[in-house]
Amino acid sequence: MRIGLMGGTFDPIHMGHLLAAQAAREAYPLDQVWFIPSGVPPLKGRNPGADSVARLEMTMLATEVEPAFRVLPLEVDRGGVSYSYDTVTELMERHPQAEFAYIIGSDRVNDLVKWHRIEELAAKIRFIGLARPGDPMTPLEELPAFIASRLTIARMPQIELSSTAIRQRVAQGHSIRFMVPESVYSYIQRNGLYES
Repeated sequence: MRIGLMGGTFDPIHMGHLLAAQAAREAYPLDQVWFIPSGVPPLKGRNPGADSVARLEMTMLATEVEPAFRVLPLEVDRGGVSYSYDTVTELMERHPQAEFAYIIGSDRVNDLVKWHRIEELAAKIRFIGLARPGDPMTPLEELPAFIASRLTIARMPQIELSSTAIRQRVAQGHSIRFMVPESVYSYIQRNGLYES
């Protein structure tokens, strides 16, 4: 079975994340996509706005309508900073028959060389890089060969959404309806998340 892994803070998860998962699923192709909300992301420069439990719950709500999507609480349960290498190693031990591919945005493609134990990680799995129109990505020929040879590019529909912009809209009192799944919208409202 081919499984795409989609890690992130998902703070909050939005329609762009779901479109990205579907684009990667079709491009590779993948049998399933497993969403893995991070506990404490190693390369993000800020603390998430919602706690890890709320981010996990929102991710579960957003993905429940698609049978090929699954949510793993692995990194949230682990606590602290989680590295993709550790997560992939654990998943490979649990699911030795599965073939894993890590789904990453163009920004993550650009910083892949900075990932913890990246050479060992690239030897274990493939990467699916999501190319969005107008979003610069390091050309394959400029990446180290051990990364470029393990990277598949998936074209992504153009959509101007980010978790940061969604948090800002909520803080400013603007609507985020239709930017996030309805179940996530209700959860954010019910729990007063991201309000200033």
